[in-house]
Amino acid sequence: MGGKSRTARCSRCGVQLVVPPFARTIRCALCHGITNVGPRHDPVRQAVGFVRSMVNSLNPLSSYASGGSSMNNNNNSLWNLPPSYPQVQGKKRALLIGVSYTMRRYELKGTVNDVNCMRYLLCERFGFPRECILVLTEEERDPWRKPTKESVRMAMRWLVMGCGAGDSLVFHFSGHGVQKPDTNGDEVDGYDEALCPLDFETNGPILDDEINETLVRPLPRGAKLHAIVDACHSGTVLDLPYLCRFNRGGFYQWEDHSPPSGVYKGTSGGLAVLISGCDDHQTSADTNAFAGSASTGAMTYSFIQALEFEPGTTYGRLLTAMRSAIRDANTGIGGGPIASLLRKVFSLGLTQEPQLSSSEMFDIYRRPFLL
Repeated sequence: MGGKSRTARCSRCGVQLVVPPFARTIRCALCHGITNVGPRHDPVRQAVGFVRSMVNSLNPLSSYASGGSSMNNNNNSLWNLPPSYPQVQGKKRALLIGVSYTMRRYELKGTVNDVNCMRYLLCERFGFPRECILVLTEEERDPWRKPTKESVRMAMRWLVMGCGAGDSLVFHFSGHGVQKPDTNGDEVDGYDEALCPLDFETNGPILDDEINETLVRPLPRGAKLHAIVDACHSGTVLDLPYLCRFNRGGFYQWEDHSPPSGVYKGTSGGLAVLISGCDDHQTSADTNAFAGSASTGAMTYSFIQALEFEPGTTYGRLLTAMRSAIRDANTGIGGGPIASLLRKVFSLGLTQEPQLSSSEMFDIYRRPFLL
């Protein structure tokens, strides 16, 4: 891109932002305020920013300025978050979304099961407090917990609100995904990836640009986000800078997927990792194919099974196990419940390979998978 990124404080809420090289303005992913970052070395502007951040530290939004993980309950009125959303901002928290599209021709049967299985895994295997998990499904009575576009947007902001060093965030989505023509020149293949909320036909899908800006950009140093997305065309749905490519022999290499436009797609110092159900050009298994058994997404099922069978696994072994389960089911090799279920799916001729992308490159066979 030429030049180095730097940091600046949001002029509205005081959160620290990563400024792309040569940028003169930047929009905050949390409060959406516009900050004039000006020339790289501007002592007057830096002094003004410092004063503003000090003032902001005295108001209820100070959790953003300080980078702490505590949240004043009064923030709900300021950020317009529904009162039914979890008030506890624990060090471990998760957003689990399952969209069934009930009574529609593209209805999915297994998304609620996916969410319930993920909640069990997070609570029982990784120590996530139940009160720090926000669930959006069509079965929820609270209208703000229905997976509409507006609710999903608010829930994503809730997930990253006030996150700080040591926080572990999980975003799980089970539903439909689509591709849309790219309009801002930041996609190599010319298409944006997007998630489909319940009302996407009337209000549109949520593009990867927005998901990146909301979930990835605010992550401060020491915080980490794991996104598990079980949807079609989801390979790069977080728009992360690096995509891991590896073959059946286990050899891998990281590809640089930084946008041609030079727009910064990384974090504010934290780590963001996406495990997606398939490559951008592929489709994930339609859970309707699991008729006659407990419906669940192929990717979510294989993900949970891999972690149950091998606790403390690495990222590389996790992805290899997931791909092997799906590949064996597709070719009729292997046995057990996962192979039996997946064979029903792949009898329809579907193809998918779970993908790994990240905000930074690392040794996938040495780094343990920890939530």
